[in-house]
Amino acid sequence: MQTSDIRRVSVVGLGYIGLPTAAMFASRKVQVIGIDVKPDTVDTINRGEVHIVEPDLDIAVRSSTRSGYLRASLTPEPAEAFLIAVPTPFVGDSHEPDLSYIQSACETIAPALVTGNIVILESTSPVGATEHMADWLAELRPDLSFPQKAGENSDIRIAHCPERVLPGHVMQELITNDRVIGGMTERCSEMAVAVYRHFVTGNCVVTTPRTAEMAKLTENSFRDVNIAFANELSLICDKLDINVWELINLANLHPRVNILRPGPGVGGHCIAVDPWFIVAKTPEEAQIIHTARKVNDGKPQWVIDKVVEAVQARGQSTATVACLGVAFKPDIDDLRESPALAIAKKLIATENLNIIVAEPNIDKLPANMAELDVSLHSPEQAIAKADIVLGLVAHREFKALSRDLLDGKTVIDTCAIWE
Repeated sequence: MQTSDIRRVSVVGLGYIGLPTAAMFASRKVQVIGIDVKPDTVDTINRGEVHIVEPDLDIAVRSSTRSGYLRASLTPEPAEAFLIAVPTPFVGDSHEPDLSYIQSACETIAPALVTGNIVILESTSPVGATEHMADWLAELRPDLSFPQKAGENSDIRIAHCPERVLPGHVMQELITNDRVIGGMTERCSEMAVAVYRHFVTGNCVVTTPRTAEMAKLTENSFRDVNIAFANELSLICDKLDINVWELINLANLHPRVNILRPGPGVGGHCIAVDPWFIVAKTPEEAQIIHTARKVNDGKPQWVIDKVVEAVQARGQSTATVACLGVAFKPDIDDLRESPALAIAKKLIATENLNIIVAEPNIDKLPANMAELDVSLHSPEQAIAKADIVLGLVAHREFKALSRDLLDGKTVIDTCAIWE
């Protein structure tokens, strides 16, 4: 299979991964049809604009739409390859994976499938999700054969290739990062490699779908465990009256030690979610992974308790708190699973607190906060009005602020903005 055999690609889900991926194919002069359920998203992209913040993405989308290689739609169209990049959250407090978005994507593309197509699941998924996707498609298209029954001779190829990019660096890492490709057969893997070779300069390493699924979960669980160690250190240091930032700097002088930075918790669409997929499948075995999740999920409440203590220490009946940042990490607009956002919401619901939010990467607060008594301010305005300044995300705009603005304020810095 040659890259020239892939003339048209359909990307289902035009979010933080789907849209950059679609733009990357289009920039290589592959015809791309992007599918999304939101009319506003489709209209925005067809105007050559973007609805998310990611460096260089706006340039790529504008160029690709103007050249005619990228177009968004609400309905599927024929293509050689279909990539599914939809959310895979978990269900409430049970932390059971929710595969309904993948199933809906299958229902969307099934009518457009023809013999020779490949469907690649990019969504980070629990082990076995690719097999579920193949079964759903087979039920929807009984006139076509699939690898789970027909093997190498199947009409439709199926593979899993999880994204492995860092928000803020997506456009570069899509090209240079190695890809793990789990085809259900050798021919499935061969076709999937040909698809990604349009723009991937890193290695395309072939394995089984289950191993590819577990590889992505393992990567993020490893990071979650390391963050949990740092967050637990911050709790210990607070109790022992030790500066955790200084401690970590000193410990990291050891040539084989590299402790991460603590923060208000863990957020995003991957690290805060993916480890639960392992725990849900193997609850008895995943002891360290489960403990790390509990440490990181518990950190926001610790931050809230520190704010309450600060109010009491000031001897005030009420206090104004400036929450600096609600994104899940610095210098992006992504609020998914954000511990900073969760902290702000809980503080808003706390009696005797007036909450001000500063988040330079968004123009408006999410819809579920619009009804609350809170509004966006510039960082300078928020600090000026505040009794307590709560640093939640180390955005570059916050790091550039003069420390003189903090005079007379109680400062709770959870992420080393003013280390």
